[in-house]
Amino acid sequence: MNVSWTQRTVAKRVTCTGIGLHSGRPATLTLAPAPADSGVTFVRMDLGVEIPGRNEHVQDTMLSTTIGVGQARVATVEHVLAALAGMGVDNCRVEVEGPEIPILDGSAAPFVALVQEAGIRHQKASRRVLVVEKPVEIRDGDKVARLEPADAFVVDFRADFGHPLITNQPLRVTVNERSFEREVARARTFCFRRDIERMQAAGLARGGSLENAIVVDEFSILNPEGLRFPDEFVRHKVLDAIGDLALFGVPLRGALVAVKSGHAMNQALVRKVLADPACHRIVRLEPDDGGFERKAVGFAVPEGRTA
Repeated sequence: MNVSWTQRTVAKRVTCTGIGLHSGRPATLTLAPAPADSGVTFVRMDLGVEIPGRNEHVQDTMLSTTIGVGQARVATVEHVLAALAGMGVDNCRVEVEGPEIPILDGSAAPFVALVQEAGIRHQKASRRVLVVEKPVEIRDGDKVARLEPADAFVVDFRADFGHPLITNQPLRVTVNERSFEREVARARTFCFRRDIERMQAAGLARGGSLENAIVVDEFSILNPEGLRFPDEFVRHKVLDAIGDLALFGVPLRGALVAVKSGHAMNQALVRKVLADPACHRIVRLEPDDGGFERKAVGFAVPEGRTA
């Protein structure tokens, strides 16, 4: 059996510690192996509550994506979700002490390093994939998020904040382990200096600093080390979108075409796709001699049209 067709989990438990970007509270995260077909599950260890990593559990999208069950919530899940999706991890227990994922350096690179430290264990079950079969679109003024059919998972994003440093930044990425690690994972979250006081007054960004976010004033980058990529802003928006779309609960085969989209619009798009059985189907991939992107379309076995 070619392992590219099988589900994957982390091979052992790995842990990191830090602070929450918005809460400013200490945060500990552990990636742990999980059974086949279980997907990504967040576990509030301090509360003993499990929260499946699926769109139906999204509770807030203000500046980050928060999921929850009842009063138990986990905030800022998008970076670790992006790392797991980007590195091809289907099943994982994300154990969290506290209400928020640690922000670490503001990118997904530390979570990629955790996955690499843990290693990958291939599982016997074949992968389930959500295949987009017709375009689905969300619009809000000049903001657009659209999913359309494609032979792989593609993100085509255009960021524009009307700022001298963040105007009309485009990026198109076919998402796989190599492209995610090299082109997306290291891109950090960012904010505008003028917004910091307002965010903190609203109880947000209390753990933010130049160590875990790019801060932009009217004309310059305040971080002494500068940017990791000339277009780091759009790369981080691609990272966020990958993490948000991971809340489909299974890997995606389709192209996201987005202009100025954010967490709320990304999650609205996921909901709209899941609500329309005619626009998608879930397939289970079969063993084959070739790679996922080359041959999956011809060998996928329909399982149904809802996640």
